[in-house]
Amino acid sequence: MTDTTSTYSGFRGLANVSFFADDLDAARTWYTEVFGVEPYFVREGYVEFRIGDHLDELGIIDRRYVPDGGGPSGAVVSWHVDDLAGTFDRLIALGATEHEGVRERGGGFITASVVDPFGNLLGIMTNPHWLEITNA
Repeated sequence: MTDTTSTYSGFRGLANVSFFADDLDAARTWYTEVFGVEPYFVREGYVEFRIGDHLDELGIIDRRYVPDGGGPSGAVVSWHVDDLAGTFDRLIALGATEHEGVRERGGGFITASVVDPFGNLLGIMTNPHWLEITNA
């Protein structure tokens, strides 16, 4: 039986977020424009970017490598941004489509999400907690 009262779960932080794309070259070009940096790791069927203050990793995988032919689903991973409205507008201008517009959640948390040109959900947010821990 697992001790559910422990505060340590073994999960120590987000290590990588992976998206799938039918056209890996187009996805690489698009995300290079979005982030303003080239991927730091490239191999057949995969590119990976390190982004932001903690060099968080976003991998783009050629969709032909999706296990059992299924597609990704379930979660919207949100990245903290300083200018949420500006970032949202820029993503739309670069070809993403609105999934959920800018929405105040209370307590200084503001979110939005788009569908990238490759069918993945990309969330952005203003997160006061993230600012607290990174500016400490």
